[in-house]
Amino acid sequence: MHHAPVVVHRIFPSGGRQVTLRTAGGEESLGVARSDEDVIEFLRRAGMPDPDEAVLGGMEFVEWDSDTPHVYEADPPTDDLP
Repeated sequence: MHHAPVVVHRIFPSGGRQVTLRTAGGEESLGVARSDEDVIEFLRRAGMPDPDEAVLGGMEFVEWDSDTPHVYEADPPTDDLP
């Protein structure tokens, strides 16, 4: 089973997504992203070659966990309050 080296986790209720890098020793937190640009910057700092292509080009370096890829804001509640 293939696991991408970068995981963009589910959206926090307050918005943003934790980004981690899988390493031989486990997972290393790269930060909380609020946009694709944040993820690209985290990967650039981690030394990944061509981070733009990794995030935007559909390459299999990034795993988008649970939520829609490239979305960073939680859906607003749909309950109508009186």
